Amino acid sequence: MKDYKKLSFWASSHLLAKEIYRITKSFPKSELYGITSQLRRAGLSIPTNIVEGCGRESKKELKRYLVIASGSAAEVEYLLFFAYEIDLITKSDHERLNKKILEIKKTLTSYKNKILS
Repeated sequence: MKDYKKLSFWASSHLLAKEIYRITKSFPKSELYGITSQLRRAGLSIPTNIVEGCGRESKKELKRYLVIASGSAAEVEYLLFFAYEIDLITKSDHERLNKKILEIKKTLTSYKNKILS
């Protein structure tokens, strides 16, 4: 078992999930069960899968949950792009959030490769 709170990419993904919740509060009510819900679920899936993987007993299980977190990160990346394209978020918000998600994806990949060694 690993302490997820010591992982910088968990902390980054936790902050990103909070930011997604904050920014989606301004989305139209008509999107509550659409992109708002999807973006929130995908954003929260990143840190929760890291936490669940850290709670498992083997490196193989940890890697599996990091792969799931990576998939959720890719989903968030697309949903943020889509939200920008349909004018739900500003260009500056998209650029800022996209920079964060790309960094999370990079560190997740690096950590997955490290634990495989």
